[in-house]
Parts: sequence; structure tokens; C-alpha cells
Amino acid sequence: MKSPYDILLKPFVTEKTMLQIERDNKIWFIVYEKATRSEVKKAVEEISGMKISNVNILRDKEGKKAVVKISKDFSAEELATKLGIF
Repeated sequence: MKSPYDILLKPFVTEKTMLQIERDNKIWFIVYEKATRSEVKKAVEEISGMKISNVNILRDKEGKKAVVKISKDFSAEELATKLGIF
């Protein structure tokens, strides 16, 4: 199995994703092209120490992205600060 840092390549940051961090408790990542939902979930949980409630994967011409919904017990803003987004 790959390390979490091999699966999560970098945070995906736009105005829309910043609003989702604040409003919906979701954070976006650009992920390894062969990563599965369960691998992304385990990687984020291992890096952040937070519980993840849902992971959605989408592909486009720029690559593969994952939308990670953080459990209500935790804050996506806290994770974004830890990752250096804020």
C-alpha cells in the first residue's frame, strides 16, 4: 500500500472549494490516478487524525480529484490550516 502522501498529491484550492471548507465541512484534494475511495479515506484519516464521513471521486482533464467530507465532530477549517491552505 502507498503512503498517504503518495495518495494525496496536494489540496485543490479555488474560491468554490474555499467556500465548501467553511460552509459544508468539505475539503478537496488532487489524488493519485489509481487511488480508490477507501485509500483516500484512510490517507486523510491518517494524516489529519479526523474521522471522515464521505469521499467522492471525480475525474476530469486535469486529473483525479477527491471531495472529502469531514465528520461533524471535526472542522475542515482546522485541517485546512494544518495543510497550509489558510
